Amino acid sequence: MVDQPGDGVYPEYWEADVVLRDGGTAHLRPIHPSDADAVQAFHTGQSQKSIYMRFFAFKARLSSKELKRFTEVDYKDRVALVITIGGEILGIGRYDRLTDPEEAEVAFNIADAHQGRGIGSILLEHLAAAARENGIRKFSAEVLPENRKMLMVFSDAGYDVKRHFDDGVVSLEFNIDPTEKSRAVMESREHRAEARSIQELLAPSSVAVIGASRKWGTIGYQLLEHIIEGGFTGPVYAINPEALELAGMLSFARLSEVPDPVRLAIIAVPYEEVPKVVADCAAAGVKGVVVATAGYADDGERGLARQRELVRQARSNGMRVIGPASLGIVNTNPAVSLNASMAPSLPRRGGLGLFSQSAAIGVALYAASSRRRLGLSTFLSAGNRADVSGNDMMQFWEDDADTAAVGLYLESIGNPRKFSRLARRLARTKPVIVAKSDSMGLQLPPGHAVRTTQAPAGALDAMMRQSGVIRVETIEQLMDVAQIVAGQPLPAGADIAVFSNSRALGKVVADSAAANGLGVERIVTDVDLDAGMSLALPALRESLAGILASDSIHAVVVALLPARGLTVEKIAGVLAECSAAAGKPVVAAFTGILDPSVYVEGMVGADPAGAGPVHAVGAESVPCYSNPGAAVAALAAVVKYAEWVERDQGLFAEPEGCDPESVRAELEDLLHDVPGEQLVQLAPAKAATLLAHYGIDVVPSVGFETPDEAVAAAERLGWPVVLKTTDPTLRHRLDLGGVRLDIQDAESLRRNIVEMHRALAPYGSPSMEVQMMAPVGQACTFRAIEDPLLGPVVSFGLAGDAVNLLEDWAHRVPPLSGADVHDFIRAPRAARKLFGYQGLPAVDVAALEDLAARLTRLKDNHPEIALVEFNPVLAGLRGVSILAADVRIANAAQRTDSARRAMRS
Repeated sequence: MVDQPGDGVYPEYWEADVVLRDGGTAHLRPIHPSDADAVQAFHTGQSQKSIYMRFFAFKARLSSKELKRFTEVDYKDRVALVITIGGEILGIGRYDRLTDPEEAEVAFNIADAHQGRGIGSILLEHLAAAARENGIRKFSAEVLPENRKMLMVFSDAGYDVKRHFDDGVVSLEFNIDPTEKSRAVMESREHRAEARSIQELLAPSSVAVIGASRKWGTIGYQLLEHIIEGGFTGPVYAINPEALELAGMLSFARLSEVPDPVRLAIIAVPYEEVPKVVADCAAAGVKGVVVATAGYADDGERGLARQRELVRQARSNGMRVIGPASLGIVNTNPAVSLNASMAPSLPRRGGLGLFSQSAAIGVALYAASSRRRLGLSTFLSAGNRADVSGNDMMQFWEDDADTAAVGLYLESIGNPRKFSRLARRLARTKPVIVAKSDSMGLQLPPGHAVRTTQAPAGALDAMMRQSGVIRVETIEQLMDVAQIVAGQPLPAGADIAVFSNSRALGKVVADSAAANGLGVERIVTDVDLDAGMSLALPALRESLAGILASDSIHAVVVALLPARGLTVEKIAGVLAECSAAAGKPVVAAFTGILDPSVYVEGMVGADPAGAGPVHAVGAESVPCYSNPGAAVAALAAVVKYAEWVERDQGLFAEPEGCDPESVRAELEDLLHDVPGEQLVQLAPAKAATLLAHYGIDVVPSVGFETPDEAVAAAERLGWPVVLKTTDPTLRHRLDLGGVRLDIQDAESLRRNIVEMHRALAPYGSPSMEVQMMAPVGQACTFRAIEDPLLGPVVSFGLAGDAVNLLEDWAHRVPPLSGADVHDFIRAPRAARKLFGYQGLPAVDVAALEDLAARLTRLKDNHPEIALVEFNPVLAGLRGVSILAADVRIANAAQRTDSARRAMRS
């Protein structure tokens, strides 16, 4: 919390850096009493028309009383937010609570010079979020009818705005709870702004290299040389106070001497000089900086402090930061031709976009793509990822016509919830390949706030799968898959043919394909490639074309051993021709043939390391591998992705009978006096009441002290009943005497109580309860948690040893579509027991899916619910029965992907 003496406190996350509509950045924060002079300057800088629009009258200056009222607020009943660049206020938004405690009047004032940059919309989002936290549910406003821009701010926000005209004023009112439409509007605006922000960096109109040097081998020397030799289409300026001439052109001592605007600055100076350079960039109106300088997060706490200050300084002055410790950026579009990187030459142009973090991984990723001759559209090395991230790049790639597929090597994920949302959307139109080591899990990059993750193992991978991401382990696997998706059509199914000139090799490849989940429809091994070029190539073409013509064949794996008189180029040419004619993917493995030094422009080649394919972008190309296993694994990954794309994902699950407002009200009451993030476990009755608002019913149970109380409770519940201990370890253990079933009458209940006391005496004689007897069924368990990074995570498994010993869980990250829920229940390895096993009938899987959908919505809507566990859930022939529910709540932390736009740091 941030404490303002005499004015109350507000959460730290109310302060945020934001991306404006034109791609520039600004800082948003609550107003302070010390802002009085800045507010006065803002007011006097406005036109008479703008002042009239805001106050319905003209006033040249604000009075002392007005300034005091505008700048001194309590951050609860009265809240005001400002957006600034370089300390200058660009816009002010405020609300004042009215007589109705759930309603507030809202007003905005945007600087004339900055109207049209989306400032009003951002202020509205943040004010609405702050108001909801303070118990306000409705905004109202009075706007002059000629103030069309402000009317548009309200009408375009996605809320259900009611308006009426009275006495020359338009009165508006609307509920500020997020709706599907308001979220869609926010996400659309966020997408356009962030994509534009990256566009400004990757396609600048001019570039300056600050720290350019004439000393061969230095970073400044290489960056300037690579930009010039790469053929950048805009003006390039060298900045070095100690040189008059660099790279054959006039050098400038400082950025302020450059006669024309500079849009992108490449910074390669010692870290102690970076703050002054960034200040110069801000004064010159630079849009973004690429910081190649190291000495930040890699230099302990001192470096972390420098990194945070770098980001704060740049963002507050309207600039984005790539880096620090960035390898650079590349854009191969001929209209740009930018190689502002340590790569020695501009890569060949193609449809693959690449993103990496550390320079070391960036070098490896760039080298792998270059070695395979994969054409690139764009490449960005984020270095320490202090600002620009993979999420930003996905926003850009979604609209980039030059990019057909994307590959990201992620060393950390700072906002995985947003990553999931963006990847799911991008993957619908462009393959998203992600390499991330299993050992890395969820973590923030150096220099970011430290949080402890609670996400179960496998949750991150599950999130990626449900988002349509093609998940790989290594850079080489990333390139294996990229080889196919960057230049081949997606397969229409999983059935393939194996084509080989060796029966043994064909069988090995077919076995590998089956192990990777592909269906092998045909194995063709009777093609004679030793008959000479004039006979073998036509026979190859005829045989392959016939196979591809079959409707039951969706792709072909060609695995060939050396053939006398035939070259890789000739064979690959035939394969590419047949693939293009059929519109189906063909991948080739030239075992023992491929000469790592061979490369034929526009067709095929070989990885000099012998590890994988080479792809030259163009219709006349085919993915070629030296290892059949790599070819099959890559094709299998692409098949799974194609199935995800073609599948009807359905709408996000919205079960009927859910009442989030009642749950929200109950949580506010329950957490009213709970300090900080302290966990509170709800009593069973209170938990059951809360869950019932989402149509989730728990089989009732009643605790007791005496046998008479137990009998009375059983009479109320109805015979037969179950007797169980309340000990969390023993309450599910029939084998240890913690549960006794099917008790038919009072006498039997009394006897079982005595026997259970005796059996549990070694465990301390824990308390007991009676519960209504539920129908028999397969025991399952559900769990839902709130993770600091992923947000809500739901898990499902079959109760007992499957989850307790074998960790056989399925995990998903809400929100879930109908297809996600379907897959969720079927994902555990033991899930086949739900569909009839060893003569037992199938359970009501639809009821399990319904429960999963309700739990998912509950957890997604209410971050205050820190944990929910249903164990066991009995899935019967008709319906499910929840025998025990553990619900724990806490004051919610701000989710990383909330209903207000904010840049994460």
